[in-house]
Amino acid sequence: MTRPTIATVGELRASGHLQKTLRVEIRDNLLAALREGRDPWPGLHGFETTVIPQLERALIAGHDIVLLGERGQGKTRLLRTMSGLLDEWSPVIEGSELGEHPYEPIVTGSQRRAAELGDDLPVAWRSRDERYFEKLATPDTSVADLIGDVDPMKVAEGRSLGDPETIHFGLIPRSHRGIVAINELPDLAERIQVAMLNVMEERDIQIRGYVLRLPLDVLVMASANPEDYTNRGRIITPLKDRFGAEIRTHYPTELDDEVAVIRQEAELVASVPDYLVEILARFTRALRASSAVDQRSGVSARFAIAGAETIAAAALHRATRQGEDAAVARPVDLETAVDVLGGKIEFESGEEGREDEILDHLLRTATAETVRAHFRGLDFTPLVDAVERGIMITTGEQVTARDFLTGLPVLGESELYDQICDRLGAGSGAEVNDGQRAGAIELALEGLYLSRKISKESGGGETIYG
Repeated sequence: MTRPTIATVGELRASGHLQKTLRVEIRDNLLAALREGRDPWPGLHGFETTVIPQLERALIAGHDIVLLGERGQGKTRLLRTMSGLLDEWSPVIEGSELGEHPYEPIVTGSQRRAAELGDDLPVAWRSRDERYFEKLATPDTSVADLIGDVDPMKVAEGRSLGDPETIHFGLIPRSHRGIVAINELPDLAERIQVAMLNVMEERDIQIRGYVLRLPLDVLVMASANPEDYTNRGRIITPLKDRFGAEIRTHYPTELDDEVAVIRQEAELVASVPDYLVEILARFTRALRASSAVDQRSGVSARFAIAGAETIAAAALHRATRQGEDAAVARPVDLETAVDVLGGKIEFESGEEGREDEILDHLLRTATAETVRAHFRGLDFTPLVDAVERGIMITTGEQVTARDFLTGLPVLGESELYDQICDRLGAGSGAEVNDGQRAGAIELALEGLYLSRKISKESGGGETIYG
C-alpha cells in the first residue's frame, strides 16, 4: 500500500477517517489477523502454544507487557514483530514533535496551529515502522533520555521556565501513538524507573518541578532477565505493578524449532547440510540440560547460530585454500566451532579446568544421537570389515572432499556408500557434489567410532579412522 495522499485535516475528515486509540488499533489488527488465519508473529519458533497465546491475550486486554527470560530466547525479535500489528499508515500533524493525531493535538504548539489553520492544518503520514521505538537500557540512561528536560536553547530565546514549550521531550513522549520497547529494563537505575511510573499510569510528564499533563497514548513493552540471574539491577516493585502482563519466554522445546531458529538466523557463507545443523541443535540442548553448565545464565540460541556460521566459514576457508569447486561443511568442521564457542558458555564453579572435556563429551553425544536418528537399520559391516583389514581413512579440516572420497576403501558389490548418502539427502543427482557425499560418509565413520566399531586418531589438522 502506497503512502496516502491526503494532505490536510479537512481532507482527512472528508475521507471518513476514524481515529482509534493505539490499543484499539492493535487489538483490531490482531483479531483481524486471527480471523483470517494470518500469522501475526513471523519468524518466531517454539512459542506457538506457550508465549504467543499469553501475549495475544495481553494485547487484547490492552496491557503494557514485560518479557522475562534468559539471554538468546528471542525476546527482542518478539518485540520487533509488534510493529506488524500497527496500521500500515497513520496520519500525524505535520512537523509535530510527538506525532499527534490531527484530530487530537495535545501539546501547546500543535493546539495553537490547529486553532489558527482549522481544516488547512497540514497532515503527514507515518509508516508502522516509524511508530516502533526501541531503547537499550544502560546505566547511563537519564530521565532526560526517557522523559524529557528543559531545553536551555528555548529558555535562551526568551521563554520562561514554566512554559511547556521549553520542554525537549524524551523517548517515551515521542513514542506517542506508538510502541516503545525498553530492552534489559533492570539495567535502568532505580531513580530512572521511578520517573516512568506516572508516564505509564497517570500519563503525566514531570520535569524540573512542574507537571505537564499529556494524554499520552503509548504501549510500553520491556524485556528483562529473571532477577535470580542478573546482578546488574532489578525492576522496582511499583514499576513492575504497572505492567499489566509479565510473560516468561523460553528456549525451543522441540528439536525442529531449534533447527528452524538456526536456519533462520545464521548468515552462512557456505553450504551447511541439515544433519550438521541438527548436531549443533542437539549440542545446544545438551548444554542446557547439563549440570556442569550454569543454567541461570542460559545457553543462548546465538551459541548454535554462531556455531553454524563458524563451520560454514571453515568450509569456505578449506575450499579456497585447496581449490574446491563447492564449499560444503563436513563433520570434521564441528571441532573448529567448539574451539571458538567455549567462551560463550558459563560453567559451574566446580568445573574449572574441565570445560573442554565437557564440550567435547556433549558434542560427541549430540553426534551419536544424530547418527542413530539417520542411520538406524543400516548394516555397516562391509565398511567395518574393510577398516579391520588395515585400511586407513584420512580426513581433516584441510583435506578436500575429493581426496577423502578417493581414499575410501572399495566395498565390492556393497552399495553402502550410496545408502549412507541417500539417508542424508546426498544421493545421486545433478545437484549432489563431492562435499555433500564426503560429509555424509564422514558422519557415518564418526558414528562407527563413537559406537567403538573403529578407532580414530587426530592431530596436526588430520583425522585418521582405522
